[in-house]
Amino acid sequence: MTGTGPTDLLGRMYAEWTEEFVAAPQMSLPVMRWVFEDWQRATAEPEDVTYQSCSVGGVPGIMVTPLDADPSQVLVVLHGGGFALGSAASHRKLAGHLARRCGVHAFVADFRRAPEHPFPAQIDDADAVMDGLLDRGIAPQDITPVGDSAGASISIATTLRRGAQGKALPGQVMVVSPWLDMQNSGSTIETNDATDFLIAREGLQGNIDRYLSGGASPTDPLANPLFADFTGFPRLYVTASSAESLYADATRLVDLARKAGVDVTFEPVDGEQHVWTLQAGQHAPADASIEQMAAWYRRGRTAGR
Repeated sequence: MTGTGPTDLLGRMYAEWTEEFVAAPQMSLPVMRWVFEDWQRATAEPEDVTYQSCSVGGVPGIMVTPLDADPSQVLVVLHGGGFALGSAASHRKLAGHLARRCGVHAFVADFRRAPEHPFPAQIDDADAVMDGLLDRGIAPQDITPVGDSAGASISIATTLRRGAQGKALPGQVMVVSPWLDMQNSGSTIETNDATDFLIAREGLQGNIDRYLSGGASPTDPLANPLFADFTGFPRLYVTASSAESLYADATRLVDLARKAGVDVTFEPVDGEQHVWTLQAGQHAPADASIEQMAAWYRRGRTAGR
């Protein structure tokens, strides 16, 4: 990326989408959902990975199976898209790259989306997936929620709620470009506006309104984990780009978790777009970040045995 415009595929896609959003400010939600399915164009098809449409815990999605991967370890992939956009299809190839590098299986959940299903439906669905994996005999320490953007919020909130309810916790959690702040107050929304070609405060507010349309407070710790108590939270991996509008959400999350004594690894990158890992197989920084995530994952699994 340069100061004048995007040079990577994802940045160019975001710039194209933004032009369409500006040209059609009253774009309907169904059309926006079609636009965001284009996310999968940024990701190369990973080698030696198969996919199966199925359900886990009553939640539909896609099971991702790399060849020779360990079936007893499962990533629960929760896609981004402001709780209202994106799908298992838009993220299945990204999940394939990460699962392949980790040497495990992954389930990409098609959780219910807002505003038809506002908060906490998304958390309920992620929780049901985890319970479904436990019912299949997967050990809790072998389950790892992985979320990008709004999916990061779902990953974290589901884990927080399970802890509060005394339910089995996942062994570790990984998040990319986390979006957590339902008060829409992050400082980098403004300071990084020129370098983030997708995220703007107005768009964030629209998704907040959809997500909280059931009447939840923007400071509810499960809707906004920046208000949560992270005491007892599992090992946590956070990565974000210093050029993206939501960078302050990542730094605040890291500070909050560390103060609660959580084992946190924060690996920021420079100059990349929101959820740059979607360019896996087509963009060297995306591949490098996925390898870092996989290395962190493997260290945690080795230490836990």
